[in-house]
Formats: sequence, C-alpha cells, structure tokens
Amino acid sequence: MSSMHRLYENEDVSVFWDGERCRHARECVTGSPAVFDFQRKPWIDLSRAPNAEIWSTVSKCPTGALSILYNNGITIRLQEDSLRSIALDGDRIIGECDYQETDREVQIVHTEVLPEYGGKGIAKRLVYKVVEAAEKRHKTVVPYCSYAAKVLN
Repeated sequence: MSSMHRLYENEDVSVFWDGERCRHARECVTGSPAVFDFQRKPWIDLSRAPNAEIWSTVSKCPTGALSILYNNGITIRLQEDSLRSIALDGDRIIGECDYQETDREVQIVHTEVLPEYGGKGIAKRLVYKVVEAAEKRHKTVVPYCSYAAKVLN
C-alpha cells in the first residue's frame, strides 16, 4: 500500500484524505482556502473554519479523496507500545485496531468496534490512525484484516 492516507481531527469532526484517489480538482482549496492550503504542512487545518464550512467543502470533493464524519464524542489514540489504536468513549475502550510490525511493514491484523457503536466511522478512524503512523515512518501498510483492506482499497 503506497498511497498516502491522513486523518485530521478536531473535537467534533474527522476528515480523511486518501492520496491515491485525489486528482487535485481543487474544490477543497477554493471552497475553504483557510482550511485547505497546499503551501502549508499539514495542508489541512480544521481550526481555521467552522465545521459547517469544512463539511460543505469536503462534501464537494468530486473523487471522494476527502470524506468527513462526526466524532460522536469518541477519541482515537495510537498506543504504539501495545501495537494498536484504540477508540475511547470517556475512559472506556470501545474499539481497537491491532497491528504487527516488521522492519519494513505494518501489518493490520484486526479491527473491531463494539456493536452498539457501529456505523459511526469509528473503525475507519482506527485504521487511519495506524496507517498514518506507519506512513510517517516510511513503512508499507499490509491490511490482513478484511475491514482494513476494504477501507484502504
């Protein structure tokens, strides 16, 4: 998996960017130039506009490279020492994405969210958190988990 995946979050929303799908149509840059700025790193800064403007702009992405969802009060954290990302509702772990690591690869082996939290994009946030960390360390991501494979392909 060589494309770039990024997760940008604020307290209320998560924005996903899939570099493989991006065709640089520039709908994001023209729709909310304060948030989406290719000259800046990171190029997406969710603190620069209201969520409604961000949502409206992301929904106009013609390729689906950008997507957005509400966080519903759920926090995602990477726990590198435990080789996983976790989803927290307060201090209760309600989901996780487990991985194994080699010198060159991060292998996603399992993703699960408690059934009562299903359908809120939590699993996607978990996968993206692991993928982003792997890509920043220049490691190839191999999705052995069927859910991760679906999200990343």
